[in-house]
Amino acid sequence: MHAMPKVTTLNVNGKKLRIDVDSQTPLLNVLRDYLNLTGTKYGCGEAQCGACTVLVDGQVVRSCVMQVGRAGGKQITTIEGLEKDGKLHPLQEAFLKADAMQCGYCTSGMILAAAALLNKNPKPAREEIVKHMDGNVCRCGTYLRIVNAIELASGTAKEESK
Repeated sequence: MHAMPKVTTLNVNGKKLRIDVDSQTPLLNVLRDYLNLTGTKYGCGEAQCGACTVLVDGQVVRSCVMQVGRAGGKQITTIEGLEKDGKLHPLQEAFLKADAMQCGYCTSGMILAAAALLNKNPKPAREEIVKHMDGNVCRCGTYLRIVNAIELASGTAKEESK
C-alpha cells in the first residue's frame, strides 16, 4: 500500500494557508480541525443536509464528501471569508434582519449556498431561490425566513404590509 500524496497549501478566504494532510482527507475536516475554521458544520457526513456547504471556485460544494486533494489550487470560501473589513456580507445582514436563524447550525451552509445563487443571479425570483436552496436542510424549519432573507439581500423582497 503506497501513501497518498500530501496537500501542503490551500487557498482559503483569500489567503494561502500551509497544511500537511493526506489528499483523501475530507475538506470539512481540514477546515475545522487543521485550520480552525469552525463555522462550517458537520451535519450528516453524506452530502445530504448542506450544513458543510462551502464555495470552491464559486461553486456550492459539500465539504464533508470532497477530498481536500480535489480543492488544491482552487479558491475556497467559508462563512468566515464572507465579511470584508469587519463588515458583514449583505446576506449575513439579511439573515439577521429576517430572523432567519433559530439554532443556527445550518446557517453558514445556507448563506454560502445563497451567495452562490446571488453571484450567478443577483435578482432571483422566489421560485428560483426555493429550487436552489432545496438541498440545504434546516431542522428548525425556518425556511420561509431564510427565503425572505435571501430576497432581502437581493433587493427582491416585497414591501412589508403593516
